[in-house]
Amino acid sequence: MPMQTENDLIIIHKIQAGDKNSFALLVNKYNLKIQRLILRFVKNESIAQELTQDTFIKAYRALANFRGEAAFYTWLYRIGVNVAKTWLVQHQTEEISTNYINKDNETFDIQDTLKDNHTPDDSLQNQQTIELIQKTLDKLPDDLRIALTLRELDGLSYEDIAQVMECPIGTVRSRIFRAREVLSQKLAAYSI
Repeated sequence: MPMQTENDLIIIHKIQAGDKNSFALLVNKYNLKIQRLILRFVKNESIAQELTQDTFIKAYRALANFRGEAAFYTWLYRIGVNVAKTWLVQHQTEEISTNYINKDNETFDIQDTLKDNHTPDDSLQNQQTIELIQKTLDKLPDDLRIALTLRELDGLSYEDIAQVMECPIGTVRSRIFRAREVLSQKLAAYSI
């Protein structure tokens, strides 16, 4: 069991034993990740903050039933995805953000794959490539987009993504492969 998961379980056992203050450790640890996840669904930072709080409230209330069969953050991501989807249904929108480059410069690592910005032409080409990638991601079906972003942006393992998305690992691998294939085709067509 990874050290991070063990540490989470120790904190969870303390909370389940009555140490309510220990929950703040989990909130501090995962707040930004959950907020970034939700922001991809709702495109509005203040709404994402509210939904992040809702996610942690739901997690806290359900923590007594947490059995540790999945990693805590996987379980928490699943709650976050459900909170975001519920909000979208209630607000009759299916928009998912394409804001993959946030103010903290935590990105899809798109910029690492592009040329250095030595000339204005290079800079313009890089920006156009980033826009193409974001438009392509925006057009992907939800299941492909979510699987790819959980893997590439959040660094989740295939097993964790399978738990978050409630599907088999083979399905996760297939979705990520198809999403990457679409991106590769768009980039190849763009560079010709």
